[in-house]
Amino acid sequence: MSVSTESPRLSARTVAGNSAANATRLAITSVVSIFLPAYLTHHLAQTTYGAWVLILQLSAYVGYLDFGVQTAVSKYIAEYEARHDAAGCGRCASAGLAIMLAAGSLGILLTLVLAWRVPSIFRSMPHLLYHDVRLSVLFVGLSLSVSLLTSVLVAIFLGLQRYRVPMVVTIISRLLFMAVICIAVALHSRLAVMAAAAACVNLFTALLQVVAWRKLASHISLSLQFVDLKMLKQMLKYCGVLAVWSVCMLFVSGLDLTIVGRYSFNEAAYYSIANAPTSFILMISSALMGPLLPAASALSVQRNPAQMGSVLLRSTRYAVIVLWVTGLPFLIAGYFILRTWVGPVYALHSFHLLRILVLANIIRSSCSPYATMVVATSRQKFATASPVIEAIVNLVSSVWLAQHIGALGVALGTLLGALVGVAMHFGVSMRYTQSTLAISRLELFLKGMLRPAAIAIPSILLSCLWWLAATSPVRVVIACGWVVSTLLVAWFISLTRVDRDLVARVISSKMNLS
Repeated sequence: MSVSTESPRLSARTVAGNSAANATRLAITSVVSIFLPAYLTHHLAQTTYGAWVLILQLSAYVGYLDFGVQTAVSKYIAEYEARHDAAGCGRCASAGLAIMLAAGSLGILLTLVLAWRVPSIFRSMPHLLYHDVRLSVLFVGLSLSVSLLTSVLVAIFLGLQRYRVPMVVTIISRLLFMAVICIAVALHSRLAVMAAAAACVNLFTALLQVVAWRKLASHISLSLQFVDLKMLKQMLKYCGVLAVWSVCMLFVSGLDLTIVGRYSFNEAAYYSIANAPTSFILMISSALMGPLLPAASALSVQRNPAQMGSVLLRSTRYAVIVLWVTGLPFLIAGYFILRTWVGPVYALHSFHLLRILVLANIIRSSCSPYATMVVATSRQKFATASPVIEAIVNLVSSVWLAQHIGALGVALGTLLGALVGVAMHFGVSMRYTQSTLAISRLELFLKGMLRPAAIAIPSILLSCLWWLAATSPVRVVIACGWVVSTLLVAWFISLTRVDRDLVARVISSKMNLS
């Protein structure tokens, strides 16, 4: 009985600590994400900035070749660590290294192809930019291909639930990236020089990860000599469905900017700015949900499906509250936030895209706790229909609409795909995962998603003042009334009594410590 009472507390404490580490990493990376675009949009021509974000987008495709290996390694290490099986951890990590070696080689090939095809991908891009864009894709893409290998080292620390180590490495990496790019721009360097500097940072980050593993986690063996064929097959089987998910996510969120660049290059810079706040919201969601995966993997060994369903319900409720809290300011005051951030020209062309993309990502990410726990309990094959259908709807509608209405069509395609994806999870996927996540779909929708979404009620009531006249100043009295009413709804409706008691205890303990 002692185990059953202490284990949940320990897991909750571990998840909370890892979430705090993720929150710290998020805070620093958010500073970089806020400062860097503001600096670049004020120091680069609009076409040059558009080319730069497309370079980063093309290079980022290498990251999709992870195929879920990092997730798999962290999951299995968490389970082997819970059983105190160090040898199993080593076999798992070594199998992941073998897979990522193949993925890195594929990444090099993909980079070469993308660099070669730049002129045919972006036909409306000014021809003078082609040479620099090609070189830039090569520099950044090749460095990211090398970094794929060291992603296994990150997965080791995630599986051990020691999130502080990847946090420190990520913070150092992002600050260095910001510094070298700003210096390159200040020196009026070409795009290729900026990309070379970014590539150096990527390689340095990979080296840091190797050093961290040697110093802090070398007890987890990592060598191609330790690759176990049975473990390799198990990893490949597990990652097979995740690879499908990765491809789907590429179609959902990885091709949108490229589609804009192909059909309406002049709007690429504006779409990138509009998409940045949505990336911020996604970073918050992933930072909160990231520690849930290894923790849920460990809990699934000891917990029954009903208990796992309760974890899913609470996680979903908290995630939806955070999504709306972070998203509502952009929905209501998006134009003014953008104007303060990147200036009136970018704000005027981006704010209508921003509102659609933020709404789409709030809807999609509301199911992120479910997707995370499905992966943690190895049931992802039963939830594949949703990302596949969403990817198809998103891609087809975005391409068709982009040809008719440009960047706005891509944003609308993203929103349509998000609605279809969530509907598929509730209508199809959750029927087949009840054996591990036992919870009523109606209960999850009403208590996990609809109840916390009540935080948006004041915004809906005031929608006539901010949606149709988004660039008009809102009076201070109305703004204050909106803030107060939103906080009251969040406290008395979105949060349960248990949640409010928990918040009160945390605040009380903090005050006592101070």
